[in-house]
Amino acid sequence: MPELLPRARSSQESVFARMSRLAGQYGAVNLGQGFPSDAPPAFLLEAARRAVGVADQYSPPAGLLALRDALGADLGVDGADVVVTAGATEALHLLAQALYGPGDEVLMLEPVFDIYLPQARLAGATPVTVPLRRTEAGRWTLDLGEVRAAVTPRTRALLLNSPHNPTGRVFTRAELEALVALARQHDLWLISDEVYDELYFGERPPSLRTLAPERTFTVGSAGKRLEATGWRIGWVACPPGLAGNLAALRQVTSFCAPTPLQAAVAAALPVARRTGFYEGLREGYAARLHLLAAGLRALGAEVDLPGGTYFLMARRPGWTAAALVEHAGVAVIPGDAFAARQPAPGGLFRFAFCKAPAQLEEALERLGRFGQTSPVHE
Repeated sequence: MPELLPRARSSQESVFARMSRLAGQYGAVNLGQGFPSDAPPAFLLEAARRAVGVADQYSPPAGLLALRDALGADLGVDGADVVVTAGATEALHLLAQALYGPGDEVLMLEPVFDIYLPQARLAGATPVTVPLRRTEAGRWTLDLGEVRAAVTPRTRALLLNSPHNPTGRVFTRAELEALVALARQHDLWLISDEVYDELYFGERPPSLRTLAPERTFTVGSAGKRLEATGWRIGWVACPPGLAGNLAALRQVTSFCAPTPLQAAVAAALPVARRTGFYEGLREGYAARLHLLAAGLRALGAEVDLPGGTYFLMARRPGWTAAALVEHAGVAVIPGDAFAARQPAPGGLFRFAFCKAPAQLEEALERLGRFGQTSPVHE
């Protein structure tokens, strides 16, 4: 019998899927995988009801024209430069296939979102990580000198995620300008994963696209913006003139994202902007963030307050993710899930606070009982 190729034999269940599976097995509160507990907004659901039975066939591979135009208006780009994808994961996969290949290197920041590494390797490229360093005060710092030193003649692209998953770090305009200057100096592509572009807790994060439109591919997600992660509607805003190439490539992947859901998102985006939906979303998540952060601190954890996303990193030496899900009934993601070159500090976890306040309170109560009755050791 023939065998599967090594890339298939070495593939494993992701830590996010595994922790969600274990959460179900142990009846745990799932603060691991980043999906909201709230329903999508009513205006999005109503738009979907109107679309089903009307927009039910294939869309063009680049996406419904109505959605591309709505995204162009929302992002401040030409809708002709937008390609709609089956979620942001497919968008990043397409870019990996389009922008780098065997012999190339791709720079990315560590802690690193787990799909970036295998996507680069599947394209035949080598991922090269540059560390964000965690200070004693719980801040994550970027050394631009280390980024410059990591560039080689083989470097093809820089993949940046801001707001950053898992740390919640929002990169400053000065940092982005320095990265743009580096990309222009070495003629690198820029991939800007901005799926949390509307989930921030201070000033609006600057976008790489506004600083280097000629070389930046911006990835976005309706699932993150509109509380509908299972709808799988993502997008790429491309440099002028390159969307057609990306759309042609995605003909051999999913061909198109679900058409009625594309139509619903097209109708919902201007409503979300006009009605202040994103402002309300940020306000609600800020309250949940502070609820969880205060509770974790009361349990002796070091908490890193994020500038964006709906995740926070916290360190509590003595805890392990396996013990928490099995014995405390709380699922979290261990820091090592985002490590590439070196292990994460012991007791470092990512907590998702995109859950109902009652779920966060229940999780904190369980963690408190666990700390009193079932201490564990590193």
